[in-house]
Amino acid sequence: MRTIVYADGGCDPNPGPGGWGVVIQAPTGTVELCGGERATTNNRMELTAAISALEHFPEGAPIEMRCDSQYVVKSVTEWMRGWKARGWRTATGPVKNVDLMQRLDALASARDVKWTWVRGHAGEAGNERADRLAAQGRREALTGIKSASASATAASSSSVSATSSASAATAAPAAPSPIQKTTPVALPSDLVGALTRAADRAGTTPQVLLEEAVRLALDLGPAGLARARADFSARKAS
Repeated sequence: MRTIVYADGGCDPNPGPGGWGVVIQAPTGTVELCGGERATTNNRMELTAAISALEHFPEGAPIEMRCDSQYVVKSVTEWMRGWKARGWRTATGPVKNVDLMQRLDALASARDVKWTWVRGHAGEAGNERADRLAAQGRREALTGIKSASASATAASSSSVSATSSASAATAAPAAPSPIQKTTPVALPSDLVGALTRAADRAGTTPQVLLEEAVRLALDLGPAGLARARADFSARKAS
């Protein structure tokens, strides 16, 4: 039985600060990984997500890797054999991101991987979660502030966070949580319009963009938000 893995990555803008996210639906519980870099590209983050996912598994492990990047999936399933035969060159020149391509090839060759392309932002829960983790990784790389919801470790030049529900399963049972009441929050009409336009430009939905904005605000806290706003105002004025 193959372990289902979702991997996603991206930049905003591209090139620019980027992040990657991985969701591993292991039998013992879901494992989530994320990280980011201050200066990178969409394609490098997509490749890094797949690499980071494969590094989690031992050699020979049966995996189904689900990515919304055709660049990643086709690189492995269609193009890589020809690149290798030509000494890691395409018909027009050297293979782009060859360092990551070679690492991906080595990891995939040592594991039993089925590559599956999935449509992004189409409601597939694992893909949507990997996308949010990629956004978290980008925020952490950009701000240097780790999310309170994840334990963080450093890896090369990337900031990396990992959480596992499997470890939580071994802990003592927690007391039942009290029922929490929620209050609907209304947004001003001008803010709704701005949010909708920003989501369109980012190729996402207003709901996802709003969730990311709220998470970022919570991660930064009042002091972090004040610093970020001051930095933004200074850059805008220069």
